[in-house]
Amino acid sequence: MAPLLLAGALALAAAGVVGQTWETGTDGLLPIPPLTARVTDLTQTLAPAETAALEAKLADWEARTSNQLAVLIVPTTRPEPIEAYSYRVTEKWKIGRKGQDNGVLFLVAKNDRAMRIDAGYGLEDTLTDVTARRIIAEDVTPAFRENRFAAGINAGIDRIIAVVA
Repeated sequence: MAPLLLAGALALAAAGVVGQTWETGTDGLLPIPPLTARVTDLTQTLAPAETAALEAKLADWEARTSNQLAVLIVPTTRPEPIEAYSYRVTEKWKIGRKGQDNGVLFLVAKNDRAMRIDAGYGLEDTLTDVTARRIIAEDVTPAFRENRFAAGINAGIDRIIAVVA
């Protein structure tokens, strides 16, 4: 009886493997959403009015300076670290003007409790990694700890704008 059960289990397992569908060209990483707005919130954390206010602020800054800033809020970046996911987003979205590389990505991985600010080469001397970490620690994180996500993102954007100016 045991050999019969084992043979049946192996047959079911083999059928499961054969029945699996594989997506060509995927590497198990989360897809990058398309760039359709300056603020992309895949977690529905921000209210529509909060998103609209941030969009208006970023559009005004871009019109005045030609610098571009995009905010992306995702539930998680796993299985990859936020740094790798952020790099893939910046490569796909190509934030900033061609030849000036004056873009900034503000990435929030809400469930991972992780954030990252990445500046293009044209802004790297001003918005350094150290400065970006300070903005997150001093301006964004305190508001996030109080579940005031729009206020934290707004404070981070204000500080980025001030630093770049």
